[in-house]
Amino acid sequence: MPPPPKFCRSCGRRITWRKKWERDWDEVRYCSAGCRARGVSTTDRRIEAEIRRLVRVVGSVTDQQVTEALAALGLPDDLEPVRRAARRLEVAGEVELVQRGRVVDPSTARGPVTIRRQRAG
Repeated sequence: MPPPPKFCRSCGRRITWRKKWERDWDEVRYCSAGCRARGVSTTDRRIEAEIRRLVRVVGSVTDQQVTEALAALGLPDDLEPVRRAARRLEVAGEVELVQRGRVVDPSTARGPVTIRRQRAG
């Protein structure tokens, strides 16, 4: 039986176990060479901080609203870094990603998402 999945430290997507990683599973940290090279920058941490702030103030925010807030701060307003940050925060248990009112799996969600505070229960 394969071990439970891990989550990429860079993009927050689920890393599923592969037979070729059998001996190295404990050392697997990233889902791809691209994520390993990208890592998590200080800009990524600032994006996470802005998501936390917006969620704390407003309660829920769309990924597009986060990009607009980032542009006002002079940070990159690209959607993918926002989604990576939101997935990392979801893995940490700080937020939930929602589409059409339902919590979605951040590793497989496609399209616009709403980021909201983690609900108890």
